[in-house]
Amino acid sequence: MKTIYRIAKTELFTLFYSPVAWLVLAIFSFQVYMEFTDIITQRMEAKSLGYDLWNITANLFSNNWHGVFTAMLPNLYLYIPLLTMGLMSREIKSGSIKLLYSSPITNAKIILGKYLAMVAYCFLLILILLLPAVFTSFFVDNFAMPLVLSGLLGMFLLICAYSAIGLFMSCLTSYQVVAAMGTIAVLATLNYVGSIAQSIDFVRDITFWLSIGGRANDFIIGLVCSEDVLYFLIVISLFVLFSIIKLNSGLKNYSLLSNVSRYVAVTLVAVLLGYVSSRPVMKSYYDATYAKVNTLSKESQNIMEKMDGDLTIRTYVNLLDENCYSGFPRSKNYDAERFDQYLRFKPEIKMEYVYYFDKVNDPALYKKYPDMTDEEIARKKADIADVDFDLFMPPSEIKKIIDLRPEGNKFVRQLIRENGQKTWLRLYDDNLKHPNETEISAALKRLVVKSPKVGFLTGHGERSITRNRERDYSSFVINKWYRNSMLNQGFDPFNFTISENEEIPSDISVIVIADLRDPLKDYEIEKLNNFIDRGGNMIVTGEPGRQDLINPVLKKLGIKMNKGTIVQKIKDITPNLLVGNITKETINLSFRMPISQGVF
Repeated sequence: MKTIYRIAKTELFTLFYSPVAWLVLAIFSFQVYMEFTDIITQRMEAKSLGYDLWNITANLFSNNWHGVFTAMLPNLYLYIPLLTMGLMSREIKSGSIKLLYSSPITNAKIILGKYLAMVAYCFLLILILLLPAVFTSFFVDNFAMPLVLSGLLGMFLLICAYSAIGLFMSCLTSYQVVAAMGTIAVLATLNYVGSIAQSIDFVRDITFWLSIGGRANDFIIGLVCSEDVLYFLIVISLFVLFSIIKLNSGLKNYSLLSNVSRYVAVTLVAVLLGYVSSRPVMKSYYDATYAKVNTLSKESQNIMEKMDGDLTIRTYVNLLDENCYSGFPRSKNYDAERFDQYLRFKPEIKMEYVYYFDKVNDPALYKKYPDMTDEEIARKKADIADVDFDLFMPPSEIKKIIDLRPEGNKFVRQLIRENGQKTWLRLYDDNLKHPNETEISAALKRLVVKSPKVGFLTGHGERSITRNRERDYSSFVINKWYRNSMLNQGFDPFNFTISENEEIPSDISVIVIADLRDPLKDYEIEKLNNFIDRGGNMIVTGEPGRQDLINPVLKKLGIKMNKGTIVQKIKDITPNLLVGNITKETINLSFRMPISQGVF
């Protein structure tokens, strides 16, 4: 170890004897502090305009659009090749490599010593990134240092991986410029490899794992995953071993087959370790954020704890649907990432895909391909998307398995428990398309507890949940493709009438009386009173001028609707539109509601 340390010390001194190391430090520091001051300036301008500042640590350093770490991450690959291009190239070019071969120092120690020197230099770059965080911590209350340290760890591992790759490329040539260009080429390949063979099972998982692109992003937002840490360690070890093998091949006259077999053996071991570490059951996580925003909420975790047995997410992909691309074979790994937070708590979740084509309610599609049958359109789309048409079942076959017409033959998922329970998880007609935690957990909750039944009273001119007129409730109650509808938030809404001879069913969780236009009969009021006496819940709405219709229902509760209309005088807003503020009690219902926003 002392020998490795001496080599590292000598290499580090040699590195700083050249202007390159100093120039890189200077340019890197200039970029970091320019980014930092620019972001600080923007925040101060926002403050002077009256905007509240919240989540300051993340906004300064790990904001997805403009944070110091986020801004510097794409530039890191530009610095490392300049530093590593001469590590071994100058030894080869000057001929001093022969002296190293004849010395009692092993090639492994030479490589490890030079790599340790680069690790030390990488640590200096990280210190430059740390200084703005330390400075900010003196002026920001509740500064989230764990979030910053998580981001720094990811960037440190990334540039250490870049350094290992650069070291190996430096072993291949005596020309430093060629080594630098080779390093950039390898980094570009590792960024691109994740898109190779994504339509082929198993190969897809390997190439997806090999991709270095985006590996540090989770660290920056405060999520440390064992898979990502092991990825960097495996890549570092892989290229350091490659460098040792290359030096050994120069010292000993190994045959070409012997050299290739060594490279292949090391690569296979690295790929195997990577594949195993990427399996959901092998992963572990640490959420460095204060509010644990990268982790499922407590309520969602409770749902997953109750989910005994296997769980299958079966996705039905209609080639004629506009969202079919999300379920193509090449998109499976990206699609699975949408459920990563759930896989953390239930690694045995299975992802299945069923491919078919069938008619959809999409006038634009049929206008684009007039006079073509559904099969002809499907073949055309398959050709354009470069997917195998034979993968997709025709309408006659999919109907033997399941009738998806009630779901509009859209891209839809079915959550299936081992005990046979099933429920739907849909895509929505908005910009986000895919469900978030709220919608996924609401669907999963249907599988572990009985969904609340919400009965909408009918027969008195109430607002309808089935019609789609301006005054009706269908959009936010039963619309399957509106994410905030009650149907997609875990409720079972339905219409009901009150029978004179029977009590209101006890399994109704909530009764909604939506703006009566005709009076209730005496027996209906009696049945509603009995429902209230049993502890039932009720929501009553009414427009001004209809107090006489509503008050008989409210009399049992000791309240009533008074005549008149409450108004609120706010400039440019209709007086009868009341604007309310979120209370502290409401904030306490969700740990993700930032108190610092000053909304109460």
